[in-house]
Amino acid sequence: MDPINRGPEEYGHGTDRPGDDAGRRRQSRDPLTPDLGHQTPQQSRTVQLISGDFLLTVNPVDGSEIEPCRPGERPDAPVRYTAAQRVERERAAAPPVPPGPPAPQMPLLERQEERERLVRLLARGRSVCLTGPAGSGRTALLDAVAADCADLAPDGVVRLSGYKRSAAELLHALFEAVHSAPLHRPDREQLLSLVRGIGAVVVVDDLELGGAALQELLDATPECAFLLAATPDVSAPAADANLEEVFLTGLDRSASIALMEHVVERALTDEEANWAGDLWFESEGLPLRFVQAGALLRQRDDLRAGQDAFDGYEDDPADAPFGRVEPAGLPLPSLGEGAAPAALLASRLSEAARETLRFAVALGGEVPHQAHLPALVGDTHADAALGELALSGLLSPAGSRYRLAAGVLAQLEASGYDESADAHARSAAQHYAWWAGHPSVTPERAVAEADALLASMTRLVPGDAPGQASVAVLLARSAAPAFAAGMQWGAWEKVLRAGLEAARIAGEVAEEAYFHHELGVLALCAGQLDRARAELEASIGMRGALADKAGAVAGRRALALVADRSGEPLQSTPAGEEVPAPRHDESASPPSGVPEAKPLFPRLTDTSATLIARQEPPRPAPSAGRMGVIRGARRNLVAVGAGALLAAVLGTVVTLGATSGSEDPDGQNVTTEQSASEDDGENGLPADEPADDTATDEDTAGDGPESPGPSGTASPSTSGSPSPGTSSPGTSPETSASSSGSPSDRPTHDSPSPTKKPTKTPTTPPDTGTPSETPTDPESPDPTPSESETTTEPSMSDSASGPAETVTASATEEESASPTTA
Repeated sequence: MDPINRGPEEYGHGTDRPGDDAGRRRQSRDPLTPDLGHQTPQQSRTVQLISGDFLLTVNPVDGSEIEPCRPGERPDAPVRYTAAQRVERERAAAPPVPPGPPAPQMPLLERQEERERLVRLLARGRSVCLTGPAGSGRTALLDAVAADCADLAPDGVVRLSGYKRSAAELLHALFEAVHSAPLHRPDREQLLSLVRGIGAVVVVDDLELGGAALQELLDATPECAFLLAATPDVSAPAADANLEEVFLTGLDRSASIALMEHVVERALTDEEANWAGDLWFESEGLPLRFVQAGALLRQRDDLRAGQDAFDGYEDDPADAPFGRVEPAGLPLPSLGEGAAPAALLASRLSEAARETLRFAVALGGEVPHQAHLPALVGDTHADAALGELALSGLLSPAGSRYRLAAGVLAQLEASGYDESADAHARSAAQHYAWWAGHPSVTPERAVAEADALLASMTRLVPGDAPGQASVAVLLARSAAPAFAAGMQWGAWEKVLRAGLEAARIAGEVAEEAYFHHELGVLALCAGQLDRARAELEASIGMRGALADKAGAVAGRRALALVADRSGEPLQSTPAGEEVPAPRHDESASPPSGVPEAKPLFPRLTDTSATLIARQEPPRPAPSAGRMGVIRGARRNLVAVGAGALLAAVLGTVVTLGATSGSEDPDGQNVTTEQSASEDDGENGLPADEPADDTATDEDTAGDGPESPGPSGTASPSTSGSPSPGTSSPGTSPETSASSSGSPSDRPTHDSPSPTKKPTKTPTTPPDTGTPSETPTDPESPDPTPSESETTTEPSMSDSASGPAETVTASATEEESASPTTA
């Protein structure tokens, strides 16, 4: 650049112009398009794991696919964790530390005797059940005993949570805590053989098992010593169980006051000590009540300190008309508020903490993880609310998460925190549905929030508000694959059943078929073949109705495995041979198949009897088809009748012909040869026309009365002139000549009936009437008929095509043209 002479580029008029580099600037924004505009669809998360002898592919789209595991795909033998790995896993499974100032560590007061006893029993390999009411400090005592027993067993101490867990789930959790077997879930037999060799001190808090289920857990792990913690409402173990039971009671008055002073971090005044003594009598010395009471006193101190700090910025109103205003003192809580302090404690917390409590009440006491609170509450600093709640004694640890402390849920519900529980549960379900289906969320993180997810579905599924069931279906659809991939199949089954019920309520058949399929696969993995068959058949039927071929094929493959395991033949339709779903313009095919098509009119034979029956069709047919069947039946009846009549007529004709041939003279026989002139007709010679017996017969039978000629006689259209000579009796004329229209002096003679068989079967029965009169002159008022000479023979012979008149004696053209008189 020239420092003296400025170039055009310095003023923005150089080679780079807006029109020239517009395309280049648009290309520079293209990398931002996938993030801000059209985003590519996310890939579905597919996980393959080994369950017993099966290879399970968790497919979130069409449903999980299961197949036998090939020998090369079988996993290696599980490997035990080392001591360092066990410590690291235990630290990761602990509840997260709430943000904010650290809470003071609570001392273990008046529990030394119970602690030593528990350690002695565990050192001797005995299992112990610690029974105490909620809030009696069972968790704190378990932590102290677990620390004392760290070196007692070769596999160390294993901490488990029994909250809403069955015996099978606890056995799988014990196996996962001791062995490293990624993506491998052993079946029942493999699990029992693996946990039988585990030697550890197993600490189970919040146990909900008892009776036979607890005995099953103890029998499956003979090398383990269990330290169980349960409430008195849990069923007692069996009488013959090798289990010691230790009861835990409350603290005495002095220990309770000492615990409260430790929470407040100062000595109590006499007024506060008296109040604590009354509370001890009311709460029976439960440590949780004194922790919460100490939180009330600490909040009271904070309020008083804040009021004093606010008064320090004010001027001394010496000239105030009423003198100096003394700060109003904060009285101690009442005894009722001290016994049930949840509502009072919550009223002194921040708005984010109170909103978190509303979500916890809506979720049945389950507190969402602190990472979800900013999205649920709508406050970026809402994660600090968890620290406020923990410091106030409203939360208690439950496994790797927190939930409301004992009695807090009922106290908050009585204070009106459940008024918008449905709305909060729906918001939590929508958030979890998006979160659980996100590809960045690992199955382990989804499993950690399983209780909160299930609690939100429990609130929505029986609800009557519109759209709640659909939200529950969406949440179950997103969470079920994550729970399956995380191998927490207890939570997987619960979410599938909740989703199935929600899909039925919402009327979503496709999702209902998906849940049936997943339940069938789960039952197959658990060895419950009858239940698996029922679920898979229901899924296949629904997907067949929806024309979901991919899902139906997956279901049939799983059903084939069920049939193979049970040893029963597969009764379902093979893949590709299912009856397609009917469209709206056609009827559905019957389930038993389409019947074989039969001819509508079976072939008739002369020897077999004809049965004309009408078969009722399965469905009403159109009217045109029914009329066609009726017409066809009538045609069959007419054909049979015409055939019988034709046989009778032919027999009669042959008999009459043979009889008349022997009696009539030869002169009356007429030959088939005729002589005619061109003047006889308008169309030329009659011989030019083709001799068609059928056409002639039809014309003769269909003609009406002949019209009289100009001379008063009826003249036929063609008059035959037989040539001299005789013909054989069996011959018949090719054209039929009509008889004379007037009586003549010479009597006429009928020719013998023809014996030639007609070539066409008539369609209508012939008229059997025999004319006995001949037309006379119209001027004659009283015509006299001319009778035939031969009275023993009929004057007309019937044929198949109709009545055919016989040709009379030969006459010349002049005689036929001459007039006759009466």
